[in-house]
Amino acid sequence: MAEGRVYQSSTTAPVNIAVIKYWGKRDPTLNLPTNSSLSVTLAQSDLRTHTTASCSAKFSPPDTLLLNGSPQDISSHRPVACIRELRTLRTSLEAANPDLPKLSTLPLRLVSENNFPTAAGLASSAAGFAAFVRAIADLYELPVTPTELSRIARQGSGSACRSLFGGYVAWRHGELPDGTDSMAVQVAPASHWPEMRALILVVSASKKDVSSTTGMQTTVKTSTLFPTRANTVVPQRMSEMELAIQEKNFGVFGMVTMRESNSFHATCLDTDPPIFYLNDVSRAAIRVVEQVNLAAGRIIAAYTFDAGPNAVIYFLEEHKNEVAGIFKEALGSLEGWEGKGETIKATKTTGVDEKYLAVLKDGVSRVILTSVGEGPIKVDQHLTVEDDSTTKEG
Repeated sequence: MAEGRVYQSSTTAPVNIAVIKYWGKRDPTLNLPTNSSLSVTLAQSDLRTHTTASCSAKFSPPDTLLLNGSPQDISSHRPVACIRELRTLRTSLEAANPDLPKLSTLPLRLVSENNFPTAAGLASSAAGFAAFVRAIADLYELPVTPTELSRIARQGSGSACRSLFGGYVAWRHGELPDGTDSMAVQVAPASHWPEMRALILVVSASKKDVSSTTGMQTTVKTSTLFPTRANTVVPQRMSEMELAIQEKNFGVFGMVTMRESNSFHATCLDTDPPIFYLNDVSRAAIRVVEQVNLAAGRIIAAYTFDAGPNAVIYFLEEHKNEVAGIFKEALGSLEGWEGKGETIKATKTTGVDEKYLAVLKDGVSRVILTSVGEGPIKVDQHLTVEDDSTTKEG
């Protein structure tokens, strides 16, 4: 092993937005969920985390991470658990083949950049930990499948396990105490239903008042609605959603997506003290979607909200003018309509109440127009640390 050599690998990983929500842990240490969940992976051209993992004998301990140029503490349980498991797998490879360089013994330098706001309800931790785990796995040349890696990524951020796949992805909550059966699987690739689109209304790019980790555990402890949701409602909706995806039935997909979002936020309101992730702008977006569907006479748009006020509105390409066009008419001056949005015709309809559009105009800061996309991608552009500074190399 060359003494001064820097070994490195880079990956980009996508954001995923759940249509069946993960909320609550049966084991906080292992990040084991109380219920299964299902998400749509979004296109990395619009939302992604880019991470480079490097190791070298010339690096000094401990392992370090720079996120968007700022040093991060990775001495906490979650990142330590991920790194420990990945190092263990690399150590096994090195023991089986003495000719391999002992990368598992070298300090890690991780550099990560998001092209979207961190901790603002846009699933930044999911993309971040998926890229974190995938980049180190590639650096260590581990012969593992995305499902096997999902067990590791889950320990960093639960929903990160779903960002290791493209398309439509389920996280099976599992039953075993050690979590070995809690893993992500692909329900369908992006190519199965490529017409799926998503319009994200960025209501706030600020850090939320109640983190997902804190919020979900408080819900588990105090919400009287939560047991029914986890044990009865979600299992039924998982079955309905998987069938809707297989059959490419947007009517059922949309209905379940919206009801599921409402159920999730109902348990947040039923928490003591109550958790308010939605605001007046979020509620205005809900009303506009309802009125768009009413005008169409069927469900052609579906809203969902994670733990934050930003609206994610799913629709199919064939309905882009009837759905995204309504929002473009009101929000056309905002950043985000460039490129893909240029083909969308701003559309007026008498069925949408102007008062809700006025609330959106005042409260939405930008839009992101995206689509279903692929899983992590290995890239040649490296973000590296040299002498405690960050540089980009082509």
